[in-house]
Amino acid sequence: MSTWIERAPAKVNLTLHLLRRRDDGFHDLESLVAFTGAGDTLRLCSAPETTLVVDGPTAQGAGAVEDNLVLKSVRALSARIPGLRSGAFHLTKRLPVAAGVGGGSSDAAAALRLLARANDVALEDPRILDAAAEIGSDVPVCLHARARMMYGRGDELAQPLAMPPVFAVLVNPGVPLETRAVFARIGLKPGQETGFGAHAPVPQPLSWDALLSLLKRGRNDMEDAASVLAPVVGHVIAVLSAARGCRLARMSGSGATCFALFETCRAAARAAAVIRRDHPEWWVKPTVLR
Repeated sequence: MSTWIERAPAKVNLTLHLLRRRDDGFHDLESLVAFTGAGDTLRLCSAPETTLVVDGPTAQGAGAVEDNLVLKSVRALSARIPGLRSGAFHLTKRLPVAAGVGGGSSDAAAALRLLARANDVALEDPRILDAAAEIGSDVPVCLHARARMMYGRGDELAQPLAMPPVFAVLVNPGVPLETRAVFARIGLKPGQETGFGAHAPVPQPLSWDALLSLLKRGRNDMEDAASVLAPVVGHVIAVLSAARGCRLARMSGSGATCFALFETCRAAARAAAVIRRDHPEWWVKPTVLR
C-alpha cells in the first residue's frame, strides 16, 4: 500500500487591493500572498474507493465531509483525467475555518498535489491548473505555496518572490466570516470600480525594510466591511498593534484572522505568549511567512 503526505499551509494576504467587480460577479484584485509554517496535513493511501476522514483540533467547523474541497478536487481532476487513481484521504485540520487564511483552498491544493504524485502527472499539467481554477479562486496560488503577487480573481499569478523569512503572529478570534458576506457588505455593482488605487510594484530582491515599506503603502480593502460584520476584528488588530515589537498589523483575506509582523522570532513568540495568556479563547499562532 502506497501512502503520500502533503502539508496544506495557511495563506496570508499581506495586502489585498480590490479594483472592481466584474460583470461575471467575481472581483478583480491585486494581492501579495505569503504562506506560513502552520497548516493542515493531508494523507492519501492507495485504496479501491475514494474516501475522506477529517479530524484534528478544528475539524468540527469543517462542515459536511461530502462538501469538503478535498473531494471536490478529486471530482474536478477525475473529469479531466480518465481513470484517475485516488484512494483514502485523511485530513488533519489545524487551521480555523472561514478565517481568511485559505484553509480549504490549501487543502484542495494539497489534494491536487497528492493526486498528481499518485498518477505521475506534473503539477504544471494544464489539467491540474484548470481543475485548481474551477475549485476556487485561492486554489491556484496554493498549488505551489510560494510568496507571490496574484491578480484577477486569484487565477493570474506572478512569478514567485524572493522574500526574506518574516516572523509573524496569526490570531483568529473564533468568529467565522464568509467571503461572500464580506463582498456583499462592500456592495460593489457589476462593472463598478473602487477607485482606491493600484498596488505598488514589488521590488526584487525584497529585503525586510523594502517589504515593510511596501506593506505600509498597501492595505486590505475588505477590512472595513469585515469589521462591521465582526467588530472583534478591530479589537484583534488593536491587540496585535499594541504588542511589543509589532511593525504592522492587518487582517488577512476576508477575515477574521489578523496578523502582526515582527523583526525577530523571539519578539513574535513573546507577543504570541502574551496574547494567548490574555485571550485564551483565541487561536494564536506564531509562525514564519515565506
